[in-house]
Amino acid sequence: MDSGQSEWVLDMIEIDGSYGEGGGQILRTSISLSALTMQPVRVVNIRSGRSKPGLRRQHLAGIEVTAKLVGARTRGVEVGSTDVEFVPTERRVDSISYDIGTAGSLSLLLQTVIPAAVLSPEPVSLHLRGGTDVSWSPPIDYMREVFAFTLTKLGSSIEIVQKKRGHYPRGGGVVSCMITPVRVLKSLELEDFGELSEIGGVSHCVRLPSHIAERQASSAEKILQNHGIKDLQIRRESYKKGDDHHLGPGSGIVLWAESKEGIRVGADSLGERNKRAEVVGGSAARNLLDELESKMAVDSYLADMLVPFLCIAEGESKIGVSRVTKHLQTNIWASQKMLNVDVSLEGSIGESGKLVVRGKGLSS
Repeated sequence: MDSGQSEWVLDMIEIDGSYGEGGGQILRTSISLSALTMQPVRVVNIRSGRSKPGLRRQHLAGIEVTAKLVGARTRGVEVGSTDVEFVPTERRVDSISYDIGTAGSLSLLLQTVIPAAVLSPEPVSLHLRGGTDVSWSPPIDYMREVFAFTLTKLGSSIEIVQKKRGHYPRGGGVVSCMITPVRVLKSLELEDFGELSEIGGVSHCVRLPSHIAERQASSAEKILQNHGIKDLQIRRESYKKGDDHHLGPGSGIVLWAESKEGIRVGADSLGERNKRAEVVGGSAARNLLDELESKMAVDSYLADMLVPFLCIAEGESKIGVSRVTKHLQTNIWASQKMLNVDVSLEGSIGESGKLVVRGKGLSS
């Protein structure tokens, strides 16, 4: 709920949303850490370099759901706004239902909300509707099998259940998420991937012939087998006519490699009109092989998502990153602005890197 109270700007951290890659990640991190620390924040120049600057519907979703967790007063939370204020007032525990209303990414919504929920006084239950498999965001299968899997090593339990898929443009995906918080997050030492144990995956299609999912999976398997990988567990997911209640067609594949040390890295590829299923599956397999080639424990997609959690954890975390990205550099900058935390990153963009974070040890 917006308000015109001018005193809100007192003791408020200001974040320049145009810094670095200048996308929605700065906004998500700033709102998450504001809710965690109960420190008011103002984010300006939001997505100022984009063809459509300012907030999109999926950005509003993350702010609005996070606001419910901390009773936040807000200003500027509307489509197109380039200036947002977020003022937490009290921690609340709730079962929250939210419908983005479009194919806006549920994964990006979870990226905003989960950091704010891991130190809640009680478990948080989310019931969400929107896009599960959409461009420019991690698929929900990746969030469950790699992101949530890794967060358990910090001590918090994140259970993500995909009940219905949603693709662009109609959305309609349904996801529930239960976050079991902890008093304080543990630090992580995830430097080397170690020895490969197996590769898992999900190849899906909805409102499309079942052979789409089969061809995606088979193509990925062939490439991985040609690289000497034999233990493959790629599940096919498709629906018979009459049982397929999704709003629109779509397909995709998510793969993850697990080491004997219990570490996972992942990769994905999304189906598109006029893009052959074999190309989709092959792209995911090659991306996963690229991640494995680095021999690092954290893939390039997960690295930036972990930063806020490592910054609030207790002790020093050491992370081996398969590839440094602008998203990672930007998230480190935003986290340092919000928390004044000690973070060092070795490695240039596009290269493997080493991340060291001396966490603040925030507690619930």
